[in-house]
Amino acid sequence: MAAYILRRILLMIPTLFGIMVVAFVVVQFAPGGPVERVIAQLSGADTGATSRISGSAGGDFGARGQMQGASGLDAVNSKYRGAQGLDPEFIKKLEKQYGFDKPAYERFFLMLKNFLTFDFGKSYFRDTRVIDLIKEKLPVSMSLGIWMALLANLISIPLGIRKAVNDGSHFDVWTSGVIIIGYAIPGFLFAILLIVLFAGGSFFDWFPLRGLTSDNWAQLSWWQKIIDYFWHLVLPLISIGLGAFATTTLLTKNSFLDEIRKQYVLTARAKGCSERKVLYGHVFRNAMLLVIAGFPGAFIHAFFAGSLLIETIFSLDGLGLLSFESVLNRDYPVVFANLYIFALLGLVVGLISDLTYTFVDPRIDFGTREA
Repeated sequence: MAAYILRRILLMIPTLFGIMVVAFVVVQFAPGGPVERVIAQLSGADTGATSRISGSAGGDFGARGQMQGASGLDAVNSKYRGAQGLDPEFIKKLEKQYGFDKPAYERFFLMLKNFLTFDFGKSYFRDTRVIDLIKEKLPVSMSLGIWMALLANLISIPLGIRKAVNDGSHFDVWTSGVIIIGYAIPGFLFAILLIVLFAGGSFFDWFPLRGLTSDNWAQLSWWQKIIDYFWHLVLPLISIGLGAFATTTLLTKNSFLDEIRKQYVLTARAKGCSERKVLYGHVFRNAMLLVIAGFPGAFIHAFFAGSLLIETIFSLDGLGLLSFESVLNRDYPVVFANLYIFALLGLVVGLISDLTYTFVDPRIDFGTREA
């Protein structure tokens, strides 16, 4: 097993390298960039996400009037759109500030070298280090991802098992109807409905609308802080967990149904084993393998992609929203740092998922597999 874990860890290196190479190459051919963003701001044409971020990089070079050169300067051949009327020396200063004065391959390997020590540099359009930004936003994404995954599995797995045992019963039929309806409703649409109903929209004002904590958080006692924290999480977790709840429940049910109908279950029953022993002593460890296999993808989805709209609707400033705005703003240090962290997190969770196989079913031994 130790050899298998070591192989998996070593395989993470080329996998991460490949992911970063593909992303870096795509960015090189993507239209726009940080230099173009500053130029657009100077010309008053920037209407994107950058315009909502205070303290742009253009401020480092003084007022706009100090940066513009004579209109007669030849900017027709400039590689930056909208650079007409700007001093070429100013463009060169921008390129140097953002590191574009170096060849692409040199910038890439310098980035990888820094990433090995989790040195992600400084944000282009925010006056702070990228690692500090991530630390600031991480609690929000962790709260949504971890609690959603935990609650969804604690509810979905027992419900899926009961539905499999009572397949075709009234309980199975009406719960399936509720689950299908829940799966069909988009999470962001359900979030809006919850706000209208329970967050002071048109009916009740039971839950807060924004943030993870109240304004008086510092004055609360430790147990009041816990209550306040979960009070803010109720509506976002319900919204983001709707789809995952339905998926995990049906996956668990179908997996258990498939195992219950196999010959070894009939043999165990014929030998006089109780239904509980058959279900949890024989069926459970085989049926749960399929559920565990889908856990890494579901966790990463909840941690990032699934929480983006929910973070926006409930004004939760997490990694999902940070990554989305960074892509719009061409804030490449933040973009690549988030990609690196999520890729690394996905690989680690995948390894943990494989190790969980051996816990659920001791017959599985990855250590005996050939490299």
